[in-house]
Amino acid sequence: MDKKFICYCGLYCENCAVKAKIGPASETLYKEMKKAGFEGIIHYIPGGDGFWPFLENMAQHGLCKSCKEGSGNPGCAVRKCAKEKDVEMCALCENYPCNLFDKFFEGYPILKSDNSLFRDEGLAAWSKLQDERRVRGFINTDEK
Repeated sequence: MDKKFICYCGLYCENCAVKAKIGPASETLYKEMKKAGFEGIIHYIPGGDGFWPFLENMAQHGLCKSCKEGSGNPGCAVRKCAKEKDVEMCALCENYPCNLFDKFFEGYPILKSDNSLFRDEGLAAWSKLQDERRVRGFINTDEK
């Protein structure tokens, strides 16, 4: 497991729809459209001149690297706080859980138990759970 994919909030990038589903789908779409000759005619399609470079970039470089690598919402309050407090993950902060997580827990109901697992049993147990989920095709919002 590459620690750079562990978000400050406790989500794991490898189990995010952007990385697990959208990235591979964009690669497939780009390859199929290129094979079908769209690269030469895309400018005839309304919006094509903007769409094609977007799709190509998304297919070749992905949409998101991780919040620790500078992707994601630069205004994320959780991210800013973690960086200010110099904590690798919020679950390790003495003030966790704080009010910054109220909305996160609504959108990602498993996050609270995942962060408790990280805090109580450590990185190895948390990583094992995330890897097991990734193998079965889990996406962060799947379980409630």
